[in-house]
Amino acid sequence: MHIDYKKLWILLIEKKMSKPELRKTAKLSPATLTKLNKNEYVSMDVLVRICMVLECDLGDIVEIIN
Repeated sequence: MHIDYKKLWILLIEKKMSKPELRKTAKLSPATLTKLNKNEYVSMDVLVRICMVLECDLGDIVEIIN
C-alpha cells in the first residue's frame, strides 16, 4: 500500500494557502513537510493538525493506494 497526499495539495490551492503557511499554522517541522511532499508516512497527530487547520476530514487530504 502507498500513501498519496495529492488531495492535500489540491485543497491548499483551493484555499489559497501555501505550503510554508500550512507548515507554520499546523506547526509542522520542515522534515514533516518533506515527508508529505514525498508521499511518505507521517503520524496521525500531524494529519489531525492539518485537518484542524484546513477544516476538513482525513479523507480530504490523504488517499491509500493499493
